[in-house]
Amino acid sequence: MKLHELAPVPGARFERTRKGRGIGSGLGKTSGRGHKGQKARSGGGVRRGFEGGQMPLIRRIPKRGFTNIFAEEVSIVNIRDLARFSPGTVVTPELLRKEGLVKGGCIIKLLGKGDLDRPLTVQVHRVSKGAAEKVAAAGGKVEVI
Repeated sequence: MKLHELAPVPGARFERTRKGRGIGSGLGKTSGRGHKGQKARSGGGVRRGFEGGQMPLIRRIPKRGFTNIFAEEVSIVNIRDLARFSPGTVVTPELLRKEGLVKGGCIIKLLGKGDLDRPLTVQVHRVSKGAAEKVAAAGGKVEVI
């Protein structure tokens, strides 16, 4: 193959439609807009969600609730999730993120589902009473940061 033999794949390139350029073009006179009416006019058309005067769907459906802009996102970590760490480990939020247990930028709360059989130092933002008791019973401690 030589440079002068290069050509685009047939059908890959096509000329744009030139509307309103005579009857022989196939899109002359009304330029594919039909006769009269709102959509035939210059600048005509309806806004988003307009249903011809019928009550729009967005106004027909019931609205409930609101979005609390002060809501804090809380990630849950259970006692059973801490079994993967070796005894004596200091479990920090960074370590939990690295292990994929929580995502970044949120408050971490320790809950008491499961059992713990090793002493760990757990640093979290919030902790339930039952979880704190289970960590203490295993010989570890919980630090609220």
